Amino acid sequence: MARLAVFTERYTIRSAVELTALTNFRMAAFELGHDLDFVFKNELKYLSQYDAVLIRALTDPLNTAYVVARWSEMMGKRVLDTSESIRVCCDKVNMYRRLQRAGVPMPETRFLDEGQVAAPVAQRLFEELGTPLVLKAPNSSFSAYVDKVTNPEAFVQVGKRFLRRADRIVVQQYLPSAFDWRVVTLHGKVLAVVEYRFAADRWKVMQRGLEGEAAVTRAIARDRAPARLLEVALKASAAIDHSLHGVDLKEIDGDYVVIEVNDNPTIAATEEDQANPEIYAEIVAYLAEGPSALAHLPG
Repeated sequence: MARLAVFTERYTIRSAVELTALTNFRMAAFELGHDLDFVFKNELKYLSQYDAVLIRALTDPLNTAYVVARWSEMMGKRVLDTSESIRVCCDKVNMYRRLQRAGVPMPETRFLDEGQVAAPVAQRLFEELGTPLVLKAPNSSFSAYVDKVTNPEAFVQVGKRFLRRADRIVVQQYLPSAFDWRVVTLHGKVLAVVEYRFAADRWKVMQRGLEGEAAVTRAIARDRAPARLLEVALKASAAIDHSLHGVDLKEIDGDYVVIEVNDNPTIAATEEDQANPEIYAEIVAYLAEGPSALAHLPG
């Protein structure tokens, strides 16, 4: 029997789908014969009493979640997410460079510092990569600080706004699609496959400041997912590390390109678990037993 901790924050349990997912983790642990407790920020001193830790809170190298990851690793405990995964995925420049080195298919991508965010550079990039272009701040999440621009003036305006958050920005080729694939992976194995279908007139999953429909999550059984989709997703995940990842991809001309790799991927009840409700037990088993617990999964 293992003693497992889920580090979470108050804002997480305010969401019904997140709270239900946390309850599912606890039920899965009990059914497998393990104990699982929820641990909050003011209870971190008790983490030493647990065998492994699952983080279900916003991750960033400046957040408490990162401290939990580093402390758990220093104590020799298994932890999801790893501190390495948090550092890399919370810096899109680092993440995309790793994907490039690993030969992962992805949109044409450039990295600009402050001195390069200028109209002549923008014009050249429009000519090289097409119109529109997608600009991203390196430390963005949940589609925030990700914008689409169609002319040099907007490029400079948005780029300089993003540079208030970092010393570089990411510029990418725009690849239109009706939905994004999300493949949830852990230690080289596939846990779940879903489509995030955009609402009408939207181009990303979360677009703040707009009223109307949100993106719709549609899951498919992982053994029915396209083999090439899983191959590319697993290659992208491995380029980061062996932690728990949500790999976002687009299907373009019959092949797949990686948009980004996310640490701490969303696992919300009735959404990412639609086709594979066993995802909770599989993550719990990994924490309690290690990679051997996933040997039966595709990957």
